[in-house]
Amino acid sequence: MILQALTDYYEALARRGEIAPEGWAFPKVSFALELAQDGRLLRVVPLASIPEGGKKPVPQTKLLPAAVKRTVGISANFLWDNSAYLLGIDGKGNPERAKECFAAAKALHLSLLGETDDAFARAICAFFARWDPDSAAQDPVLTDTREDLLQGGNLVFLFDGRFPDENPALCQAWQTHYDRGGEGETMRCLVTGQEVVPEAVHPSIKNVMGAQSSGAALVSFNGEAFCSYNRTQNLNAPVGKYAAFAYTTALNALLADREHVRRFGDTTVVFWAQDAEPAYQNLFDAFLDGDSENISNAELKGCMDDLANGRQTDWDAIPLHPENKFYILGLAPNAARLSVRFFLRDSFGAFAAHVQRHYRDIDIVTDNRSKWDTLPLWALLRETVNLNSKNKDPSPQMAGDTLRAILSGGRYPATLYQQTQLRIRAERDMTRGRAGIVKAYLTRLPNNDPYQEVLTVKLNEQTTYQPYVLGRLFSVLEGLQQSANPGINTTIKDKYFSSASATPQLVFPTLLNLAEKHLRKLDGGARVYWAKQVTDLTGRITDTYPAHYNLYDQGVFQLGYYHQTQKRYEKKEKAEPAIKTEEEAKHV
Repeated sequence: MILQALTDYYEALARRGEIAPEGWAFPKVSFALELAQDGRLLRVVPLASIPEGGKKPVPQTKLLPAAVKRTVGISANFLWDNSAYLLGIDGKGNPERAKECFAAAKALHLSLLGETDDAFARAICAFFARWDPDSAAQDPVLTDTREDLLQGGNLVFLFDGRFPDENPALCQAWQTHYDRGGEGETMRCLVTGQEVVPEAVHPSIKNVMGAQSSGAALVSFNGEAFCSYNRTQNLNAPVGKYAAFAYTTALNALLADREHVRRFGDTTVVFWAQDAEPAYQNLFDAFLDGDSENISNAELKGCMDDLANGRQTDWDAIPLHPENKFYILGLAPNAARLSVRFFLRDSFGAFAAHVQRHYRDIDIVTDNRSKWDTLPLWALLRETVNLNSKNKDPSPQMAGDTLRAILSGGRYPATLYQQTQLRIRAERDMTRGRAGIVKAYLTRLPNNDPYQEVLTVKLNEQTTYQPYVLGRLFSVLEGLQQSANPGINTTIKDKYFSSASATPQLVFPTLLNLAEKHLRKLDGGARVYWAKQVTDLTGRITDTYPAHYNLYDQGVFQLGYYHQTQKRYEKKEKAEPAIKTEEEAKHV
């Protein structure tokens, strides 16, 4: 299913003229070797440049023959490669292997271009015939660029001011070689359904975070246990040459598009529409952010609402249809191979509905500490880590599972809730993000009827659900302590918050005794204000304090605390109303 979807995407991009044709690619090239007609190396031309606002030179991308798949063997690319293959030198301290690489490149080019009647082709053949890797170190043409060449960047040939893709004879020589049918047993391609000689090794996938920089395999077999009927390498999952090229080219194009690649934990996520319209990617990217520089929050919610309800919406004057198929692929590194963390396929409208539901589930009254109207996923995941530690990355597995839950509309992973609880206990701090996680996780629990009335955006002042009421009461007792002791640095939250939510029977009698002492320190209106709140909440407690609360009721306690705390912090004309009569004070 993944390979078919990527192959379809390649064909859609090809129809739009936005991707390399079969057998070609857009590798990054740092230098050009300018050749004379007799094969002499005239000069080395730097192709990398520093982009606006950047610091490091960025290589150019050139349309060139597709790269070969390299493992531990020696195999040369056509018309371009690194310095070991085109010059016989490298910076790895193994000159003999560099000479072998050069010999392989020489054999390939002489074989493909030896009979070609073209000046560029003759210059390349003459270059390989006269170039001596042993004397390359002393060649004056390499003096200024030798150290840079040894860093491993790619080189390409240049002749008469033209690159290989501008020469029809070179292009035809490569296409003839590429189209030549392979030898071996024919099998039915898993992607196209045609009878083909399958590719034993597929091109590499690059730009997956954590994977090898030289590329990794999406389809690969390397153990006898996986090789049925003695079919080694990729022959156990037969894919033809065209399909192997198409799916890898499409995936590499997605991964090279920095504007539409997301990384959550160790998961690299790419997404695309079936018809290859990039506007779907742009809008989905904004969905994941929650806010965007290109669209206001109100407009974003409007687009999401239209799509979720089956209505067409526009992005940059391009109509987006809710029924259009949309794909999301999450990849994680696994040595020289890639692991598929998840692959989701649905209509674009369905994904918009899932994301909309996620934002609705995590929506909670703000604590005025976050700058976002809607919390983006990366900020939400950050709530699960210790920001004072060296490693501030969330758990890779948890991050990937959370993203999958958001995009599929399923339950949030238990690890998200558990790690949030660990941070709350350790830091005794209920932030907006943590409160949102608690609310969202409990909202999607099966059989969560007891919690429904308290899983609200703002304070529910009517409920009598005891864990929630006790959370509210704890917040009021903390506010009372702060009012009685202005400027206090350590409150009851620092000492009792975790134990109060887990074992209220042990803690609340102590807290209420302290509250009486704090009330005696207050005079007039302040005393009445706090006494009324304590009395109101204790009056809502209909059962004895339980000995223990489970992890879910602890979350409800935390929500009650958070909601009540934000209510306390609301701006009022008078935070603590004054007493109007002495008679009223006597009844406190």
